[in-house]
Amino acid sequence: MRKYNLLNSFSLCAAYGRKFAAMTFFVFSLAANADYLERPEVAEFIDEMVASDGFDPEWLQGILAQAQYSQSVIDAISRPAERTLTWAEYQKIFLTESRVDQGIDFWQENEQVLLEAEAQFGVPAQVILSIIGVETLYGRITGSYRVIDALATLAFDYPPRAEFFRGELKSLIRLADTYDVEATSLTGSYAGAMGLGQFIPSSYLAYSADYDGDGFADLWQNPADAIWSVANYLSVHGWTPNQDIFHPVSVPENFNQDLLNQDLRPYVSGQDLISLGVIGIPENAEGNDHTLMHLKGLGGDEYWLGQHNFYVITRYNHSRLYAMAVTQLAHRLDLAASY
Repeated sequence: MRKYNLLNSFSLCAAYGRKFAAMTFFVFSLAANADYLERPEVAEFIDEMVASDGFDPEWLQGILAQAQYSQSVIDAISRPAERTLTWAEYQKIFLTESRVDQGIDFWQENEQVLLEAEAQFGVPAQVILSIIGVETLYGRITGSYRVIDALATLAFDYPPRAEFFRGELKSLIRLADTYDVEATSLTGSYAGAMGLGQFIPSSYLAYSADYDGDGFADLWQNPADAIWSVANYLSVHGWTPNQDIFHPVSVPENFNQDLLNQDLRPYVSGQDLISLGVIGIPENAEGNDHTLMHLKGLGGDEYWLGQHNFYVITRYNHSRLYAMAVTQLAHRLDLAASY
C-alpha cells in the first residue's frame, strides 16, 4: 500500500515496512519523550486499542512515544474568546471583500471539480466553497500543530473534554492504520482538525472522499479531495438539493422573544409565524418548519429564518453564527461570480 508522509517525502515506513519503522521510532523516541508512555492512563489507552482493534502494542507505543505535550494547545482551547464571538465580529472576519476575492480565485482554479461535486451531491458549489473559505481561507490557514501532539495533549491533559479527544486520538490511529499514513506526519488545528475542510479524525474516517481514486483522500494538498469530502459530509447529513437555506424577515414590536434562537433544528412552522405577524416568509416556505433567529450585526438587529439546509450546515459546526457566516459568504461568492 502507498505510504503518505505529509511532512517529509522520505519515509522509513515506505522503505522498510510500517512495523519495522514503528519499532525503530519506538527505540529512538522512547528516551527522548517517555512522559506519555510512563503514564497509567496511556497504558490503559493502549490496552483498549489492542483489545478493540487488534493493534500491535509496540506499534502503538511507537506512535505515542513521539507525542509531545503542547501548552499552546491547552492555552488555545481554554481561550474564552473562542466561545464568545458576536455576529458582528463574525461579519468582520468572514464577510470581507478579500475573502470573497480569494474565494473567486479558488473557484476559478477548481471550477470543474466544484461543478462535478454539485452534480454528484446536490450541494451548491458556492456553499462548498464557502465552508472551505470560512474554515481555512481556501487552504491558506490549515493549522501547523502535529495532530498527534494536539490530540494526546487534549486526551490526557485536558480533563473537561478528555473522553471526546481520547476518541479522536483513537480515530487518528485508525486513520494511520487504514490508509498506511504516518500518524506523526499529519498537521492541523490545536483541536486536531485537518486539511482544507478541517475534518477531525472521526469525521475523516466517516466522510472523507477520494475524488481522484488514488486510494487516499488528501485533504491537505489536494483541493479536489477536500471539495469532494465537504460535499459528501453535507450530503450524508441530509442536504436537500434545490432548497433555500435562509430568509431575512421582520417581526412586530410586540413579538414573543421566547420564540427566538430556541434551537438549531427547525422548530416553528411558517404558518404559525405568519399568524404571529412575521413578515418576509416566502410562499413556498409557509408550510415548512424553521429556525427563527435574532442576531445583532454590524447594522443592528437582524431577524432570519433558517430552513432545513441551514440546520445541515450546523452539523459541520454546531453554531448558528457559523452557519450564518457560511451562508452569507456563499451568497456573496455567488453574486461576485455572476459579474
